[in-house]
Amino acid sequence: MTPAAVFKKFPGNFWYANAMELFERWAWYGFYMLFALYLTGSTDQGGLGFSQTQKGLMMGIGTAILYFLPLITGAIADRIGYRRTLGIAYTLYTLAFLLMPLFHSYATVFAFYLFLAIGAALFKPIISATVAKTTTPETASIGFGIFYMMVNIGAFLGPFVTSFFRKFAWEYVFYASAAVIAFNFLLLIFLFKEPDREYRNKTSLPLSAELKRLFGNIFQAISDWHFLLFLLIISGFWTMYYQLFLSLPVFIDQWGDTAPVYQFLHGVWPWLADRLGTPEGTIPAELMVNFDAGCIILFQIAVSSVAMRFRPLRVMTTGILIASLAMGLCFVTRNGLWMLLFLMVFSVGEMSSSPKITEYIGRIAPKDKTALYMGCSYIPVAIGVLFAGFVSGNVYQSLSDKVTLAGKEAMARNLDISKIGEHFSQNDYLYAIAQKSGMNQAEFTRFLWEKYHPSSIWMVITGIGTAAVLLLYLYDRYLVPKKVTHEKVS
Repeated sequence: MTPAAVFKKFPGNFWYANAMELFERWAWYGFYMLFALYLTGSTDQGGLGFSQTQKGLMMGIGTAILYFLPLITGAIADRIGYRRTLGIAYTLYTLAFLLMPLFHSYATVFAFYLFLAIGAALFKPIISATVAKTTTPETASIGFGIFYMMVNIGAFLGPFVTSFFRKFAWEYVFYASAAVIAFNFLLLIFLFKEPDREYRNKTSLPLSAELKRLFGNIFQAISDWHFLLFLLIISGFWTMYYQLFLSLPVFIDQWGDTAPVYQFLHGVWPWLADRLGTPEGTIPAELMVNFDAGCIILFQIAVSSVAMRFRPLRVMTTGILIASLAMGLCFVTRNGLWMLLFLMVFSVGEMSSSPKITEYIGRIAPKDKTALYMGCSYIPVAIGVLFAGFVSGNVYQSLSDKVTLAGKEAMARNLDISKIGEHFSQNDYLYAIAQKSGMNQAEFTRFLWEKYHPSSIWMVITGIGTAAVLLLYLYDRYLVPKKVTHEKVS
């Protein structure tokens, strides 16, 4: 059957659900790619001036909740209906985006981020379930391919739009995301229909009992210590992966020199360089990191075509190793052009490994428990991003945070910084120390880079990923039953 013939078999709800996915990912990544910069940015430039530790705690816990809750919210949606659940999700999303920039205390921003996480957790299982319900075995492959394409297109477009609005004020980043997610209300009200659900009869369990049964099933799955060990090992990959959002934008903003990227782009396409660049002739950190999503859109099909010829474990471990090395190398250099090259390599590792994790879970699961095991696939993401918050928080602040290292240098020089207190922004603090040290900002940044080696965090990030690769190899080599390995994974 030709792709055109397959497209005609998709009902309207399939396309409406995919459109909702595109706009939701647009709104989420338009905010999320810049969130670490907003939390830790200098107050004189509209940021909140929180520490890296505070940032890591908030983003780690909040995002972990986002990936854990779909285990529950899917069951809730089946009870109260998909349309009603989506309405609640979009309401939480919109209100959180509108209200978050109005408050600046750590507790209130944290609270609104949790609202966002709950909204995303309500949304996440519904759209994939709708795609599953509106496809057949004949159309599922192309259907889910379209779905993942919408995910990546939305994730790619979002940061470009919000980065443009950041030039005016940080508040517009949130308002832009609120406007995009609010568009989904129109799709929900006028187009999206309630999918057929398996309504339970009068003897069905109440929701509390249903959730108890659900957690019982999850406990049954993870009581298989082989499976639990796999989930814990693969969480190391997600700990490394989420440095893309939690650490790398901040690192580029503090240490990166993106002027070579601007100059290269200006020589090739001046109009685009002027639209993407800053008045200082640099490229914003969020657009640098967004290069990864662009590579995925361009090369995912090609990488998947090659990957399908090899065993899932071989592709997975190779992909994680490539991604871990490339992510670490992004922290070794200050040159923006090299960062883009390493991000391209990272995207190859990501495209190779991430889809294979779910496939591998399906292959190692007992035949009568495949759905149960697949339902636990979000658990390592939640665990991984929780630890990613610690790495991007406490570890980054200790090894790589520019403000922290500048403070160490001030103490080493016995500089009088008594007047650089809480009423001074981070930029004021850095400027004052640089001035008292007899250097301008560029010289001071280079001095800190050469003396304190903030790039050393690459060893932590790459070490976590490569440890996951080694443990995954040992797991498959010695712990997975041979009959499963040969019959299902080969």
